[in-house]
Amino acid sequence: MAKMTKAQREWRPGMPKKRRSTKVMFASTVLLLEAFVAFFGTLAVFGLRRGQVDPGIILGVGIALSVVLVLACAVLSKPWGIALGWGLQLVLILTGFVEPTMFIVGILFAICWWYGIRAGIRIDREVAQRDREQAEWNAAHGDEAGTQTP
Repeated sequence: MAKMTKAQREWRPGMPKKRRSTKVMFASTVLLLEAFVAFFGTLAVFGLRRGQVDPGIILGVGIALSVVLVLACAVLSKPWGIALGWGLQLVLILTGFVEPTMFIVGILFAICWWYGIRAGIRIDREVAQRDREQAEWNAAHGDEAGTQTP
């Protein structure tokens, strides 16, 4: 039998499901899109600069960047995860020194990252407020809403 996760072991009937952070979902989406762009950018640089730079270096660095962007999605819920994401935004912008178009692409992704984090924080705050108000209403009204029959 498969080993149960901590969340599965601690689950009890009637426990509310923990909401996923919208900020983390938005940030993960941006990082995954950046991973695809980094991979295809690597292929473009490989084709354009193969005679100037060792192909092993081009492919190694490009694929490593793509993998790091994907793996960074796993740590976004940690306190330092968003800072790592900002660092990766800077790295993507700096790839413009190898392929100048990446300056524009990197800056556009950094703007998407900033907006995703900002909007995600706002949405998470609104959801938390709505949950608090719903809990207050449920406490004040008991099971009145759930006991009505059609």
